[in-house]
Formats: sequence, structure tokens, C-alpha cells
Amino acid sequence: MNVLVIDVGGSHVKILATGETERRRFDSGPNLTPEQMVAGVKKLAAGWKYDAVSIGFPAVVKHDRPVTEPHNLGTGWIDFDYPAAFGCPVKMINDAAMQALGSYRQGKLLFLGLGTGLGSTMVIEGIVVPMELAHLPYRRKTFEDYVGEQALERDGKKKWCERVIDVIARLRAALVPDDTVIGGGNIRHLKKLPPGCRAGDNANAFAGGFRMWEGGTGAGARPAGSPAAKAAKTTKTTKRKRPAAARRRGAADHSNKD
Repeated sequence: MNVLVIDVGGSHVKILATGETERRRFDSGPNLTPEQMVAGVKKLAAGWKYDAVSIGFPAVVKHDRPVTEPHNLGTGWIDFDYPAAFGCPVKMINDAAMQALGSYRQGKLLFLGLGTGLGSTMVIEGIVVPMELAHLPYRRKTFEDYVGEQALERDGKKKWCERVIDVIARLRAALVPDDTVIGGGNIRHLKKLPPGCRAGDNANAFAGGFRMWEGGTGAGARPAGSPAAKAAKTTKTTKRKRPAAARRRGAADHSNKD
């Protein structure tokens, strides 16, 4: 199966398809609508062959559909018919969850994406657990108010970096992950990552998009080869056999009735 992966962000929409090596992108912004996104993707993907689409989307997603409008894009995303627009099956997941899925190795992973906003997801034993930590209260505002792109522009790099380190420490202390990945475009402003953290790669979002068709999506997404994926693949429903004595009694009862 050839898959087209679409990573929708607050600043850019990035795409890559199975068998292609060149990632392509176009600008998004606060007024981007789903119709504009589809048109832009189709224009960039002209000549690429794909049978299915994966979308990483910067808002809450359930059952392959957004349930809230994104904070950093235009409106109309909730009721839009994505499969009809692309003419093929579509799976959708939160954008941070898609990158987390592509970054996952084992155990319990916390992914935090430093971009236009703050993306957040956990992957626990191969199962994706989408989260919306960005809008939790922090210093009379929210985490995103202090570590999002607007905060970087408003407060300057030094103060922003201090806040980012503090937010990461708080979330790690609360969630106790085995592994923490810090991704997103603004990770480049951090000279040094906190202990227990490793840098993500935006390319992992595409790896996650391809994995979505290997082992499910949403809360059920799992990397191929993970314990959860192996269990799902090998588990079968079997009919339990009765003990031999019970089978003999049943046969005797049946013959007595005759």
C-alpha cells in the first residue's frame, strides 16, 4: 500500500508519500481551511501515487476526525469529509501523536512538540495516548502561553528557554515516562536538553504516518513490532475444549434420551 502522509502544522503543511524521498511543504497560517489544505496537498503531490492518506492534525482527534477546531488555523475542519476530498481512505491522528508514534522505541514515552503551540502525547507499551497538556493552567495562564511561538517572540529566547525547561521538568515529574522526546521546529533554540530527554526529528512524523496503516490509529495506534502490535496480531479467539470425562457424560446423556 502506498500512503500519503500529511503533517498539518500552524505554520506549514508538510507531505511525503511511500517511495518518495523529497518532503514537500507549503504555508498554512491562522486562516487555512480544510479545502485550502486539500488543494495545496493535491498540487504538491501531483505525480505521486497513493492508495491511502494519513493526516497529523493540531487539535483533538477521535475516530479519525477532529472534534475541536484548531487554535492556530482557520475553521470548518470538524465537519469536513476528508475521504471524499482525497478520494481514498483517510486516517487522522493528532499531529504530536503522529510524531510520537514515529519516535517510539519501547516502554512509556512522553512526546512534547515545541512549535506554534505545545504538542503532547504519550505512547505506553505501543499504544498511543493522545493528550492536550498545552492548555493546562500554568502561572495564571497555560503551558502554551509560556512555551508557544508567541511566547518566544514576546519574551525572548533566554526567558523562553527557562520556561521550556521548567515545563518539561514538571510534566516529566507528573507522568514519570521511561523516555522523553522533545520535537517541533523550535527545539533548535534549546542549547541543551534536560536530563532524560532526547531530541526528536520532524521526519518521525512521516514515519508515524506510515505506521498508522500498520497497526491502527488514534488511541489504538501502535508501531509494527511493538508488544501491543504483536499481541493484536497473534491473539485468536479459540473455543475451549471440555475435559474428556465431561464429553463422555454428555454423550451418555444424549444416548439415554433416545
